[in-house]
Amino acid sequence: MLFAVTCIDKPGHAGVRTENRAAHLDFLKANADAVKIAGPFTSDDGSAMVGSLLVVEAADRAALDALLAADPYAAAGLFERVEIRPWRWVIGNPG
Repeated sequence: MLFAVTCIDKPGHAGVRTENRAAHLDFLKANADAVKIAGPFTSDDGSAMVGSLLVVEAADRAALDALLAADPYAAAGLFERVEIRPWRWVIGNPG
């Protein structure tokens, strides 16, 4: 099952994002079989990262929650809110 995960950073936490970015990218690479799409949201002018969008394949919501809890960004308390929705990939699906 696929899930769309939208994460919005806490205001004033750019330093937390920067400090944990390398570990976050390593986490994504280590979980590339589950993380189908990932990338940051940016400010309107593109100069700052302000959140994250992921599409993750997981057996169920419990498996997804366990994976997301292991993300260094989540562990560092970067996100103000996280929204998760089951998602169906229609256009551009490589499968």
